Amino acid sequence: MNFHTIATLAFVVPNVYLILRIGQLFINKGYRLQYALIYLLIVAIYPFATFISAGKSGIVYDIFYWIASYYLPFYLYMFLSVLLFDIFLFVNWPVKLVRAEKMKSTRFKFICLLAFALISVGVVFAGAINFNTIRTTNYHIEIPKKSSDIDHLKIAFASDFHLKQQTDIHFVERFVANIVAIQPDLMIFGGDIVEGRGDGDKMDRIAKMLGGIHAKNGVYAVLGNHESYGVQAKGHFFDKAGMVSLCDSVATIGHSFNLAGRFDNRYMERKATVDLLKSINDSLPVLLIDHRPTDIEGNSKTVADVQFSGHTHNGQLFPLNLILESIYRLSWGYEKIGHTHFFVSSGIMLWGPPVRTIGKSEIMVVDIDFNNTFYRIGAKSK
Repeated sequence: MNFHTIATLAFVVPNVYLILRIGQLFINKGYRLQYALIYLLIVAIYPFATFISAGKSGIVYDIFYWIASYYLPFYLYMFLSVLLFDIFLFVNWPVKLVRAEKMKSTRFKFICLLAFALISVGVVFAGAINFNTIRTTNYHIEIPKKSSDIDHLKIAFASDFHLKQQTDIHFVERFVANIVAIQPDLMIFGGDIVEGRGDGDKMDRIAKMLGGIHAKNGVYAVLGNHESYGVQAKGHFFDKAGMVSLCDSVATIGHSFNLAGRFDNRYMERKATVDLLKSINDSLPVLLIDHRPTDIEGNSKTVADVQFSGHTHNGQLFPLNLILESIYRLSWGYEKIGHTHFFVSSGIMLWGPPVRTIGKSEIMVVDIDFNNTFYRIGAKSK
């Protein structure tokens, strides 16, 4: 089953449930036809707004884009509210916590439906604030120094920007200001940085802003699955933003460390990690960037000392994070497996609704001490 089929089902099935259950539970029989027509009209807003705003910019298109963006999380939490109410009805049936006569009253129905709508709006509003708040997560680890000529390395890691014409440029400004304040020795972007063609005046401004990020050991990036959907497979935006793309390639940074970057697994011909790392100078520490945290167990058996990944968004909307946790061994945060330290970011921005009801818009800052020990100190876990 492909992504578009799953996305269609995720939109259609909850709405079928909602239109039926809201009609049965809260709408008097004489008004159900009118209700159904109004509901279907509202449901049509999302595909219409998505279609009319796709790849376009301007005030009118931006309005439709934001309508479409907030629509899905609102209906997710309406769906969960009505589902919980159905569970309550099942529990209430034998114990009679609320009398049947009261639940049939127009006032009770109105209050319940209004409460569900207000709760859903409130959750989406709080999620939008959470999304627009950039947070820094700090970690401190130790890895073997080997023959490296440095004792310490501060890394700033960000993934999943999903930059496009509708991106809030002030958010990008705040991100850059945060990175400048962090003063990393190495800046890493973990893929899914740009959507589509990545061109246009606004995208050129964003690229110039990101190009203002400097680190003494460089600014590096890998391509994610979203870059593979357009011309970004060649890394044009990355070049404009002053990022060095690592596409199944390794950069040796002075005599300090190796930095390897994998293609996303959408690239069928990408190298296995063990093959990618064959040619490196293993007398230096090895840092690996792999957009998706899908090969964690296998990569823990390679010479990689640290791996950085993104892609998951930590589920973005509760309770989707629970599904992600069942798919990935590490869907967000930190874990050490064998000798390898793994970091998975929840992303700095999002694809789809600009709402986070789980996780955070995150910059990971990892301080690495290089010495001859194999243990970590003070790592803050999830």
